[in-house]
Amino acid sequence: MPSKPPALVVGSGFGRRIHVPALRAAGFDVVGLVGTEAARTERRARAKGVALAFTDLDAAISRTGAEVVTIATPPHTHGALAMLALSRGCHVLCEKPFAKDLPEARAMLAAAERASVLHLVGHEFRWKPERALVARAVAQGLIGAPRLATFLQYVSLVASPQARMPGWWFDPAAGGGWLGASGSHIVDQVRSTLGEFASVSAALPTVAPRTAAAEDSYVVRFTLTSGVEGILQHTGGAWGPFAGVTRIAGTEGTVWIETETVKLADRHGVRDLAVPSELLLPPPPPPGNDPWHEYSVVELGPYTRLFEALGAKLEGRSVSAVPVPTFVDGVAEMEVLDAIRRSAAQGGELVKVR
Repeated sequence: MPSKPPALVVGSGFGRRIHVPALRAAGFDVVGLVGTEAARTERRARAKGVALAFTDLDAAISRTGAEVVTIATPPHTHGALAMLALSRGCHVLCEKPFAKDLPEARAMLAAAERASVLHLVGHEFRWKPERALVARAVAQGLIGAPRLATFLQYVSLVASPQARMPGWWFDPAAGGGWLGASGSHIVDQVRSTLGEFASVSAALPTVAPRTAAAEDSYVVRFTLTSGVEGILQHTGGAWGPFAGVTRIAGTEGTVWIETETVKLADRHGVRDLAVPSELLLPPPPPPGNDPWHEYSVVELGPYTRLFEALGAKLEGRSVSAVPVPTFVDGVAEMEVLDAIRRSAAQGGELVKVR
């Protein structure tokens, strides 16, 4: 970029840990950090070398002249913060889950379109090489017409009742639960790989023995508008090592992920798909004093690519190896999440998404 666009990061947790370094790596000038508690926000801003700390977004925009605002706060706060930033003419990136519900998501998209600014959603894992390569294999017709899809994960992240996670993860009123925290990414993976959801039948169980009301698991049977049938079954509350399945079968072949390798099977046999150079990520950060280092390693590279895509759009270029997620995707995400929640509340009844 010819000059470094000034950016504000709202959220002193994930925003400070991932948005700040990823913005800098992508060529932005992080001019301020916005949090809820003044002393803590100042301390965290100073630790990241961010000059200014605020507890009021409007004041922060006025003081810094920020052109870009990134929002990494609990989901129930996204709407008001995004609306404020949009009203000030800022380009906005909003974290997932996008909004507290579908009506709010639609209002955010409408406001962004009225403001004629760039609007992105934090679905950075579109740039994860294996996910991007699976989506490309499907788009190139390597498996023929997709017919059946399976997305399974067993994760121990919240298996312990003492797990230290953001409070909103366990609070339904704040948009919490494993469906929003993790499922929003998987819904986006399905949509960006296979197309739009037509209907869902779902359950939102809890595996770990905690008193929090929000679920730590989800089970979804889905049908896409293309006719693809599939299953999403994920839990963050299972003890043991990570286990997962991402597999899509089509009329001419099957594609799947083994660890970080993408495999393709068809009438010619089984082979590994090479990752093209444009899908490679920047090197991961070195170990330091970050207690979340194992997650930062996974998140920082894809987020850098997402912010690079934002920078390219600001320059009028459309240079991205994958489709860039916008508020349009945020609305579609909330359509699916709300349908899953309605189905689960109705005992797994079939709910149409569109």
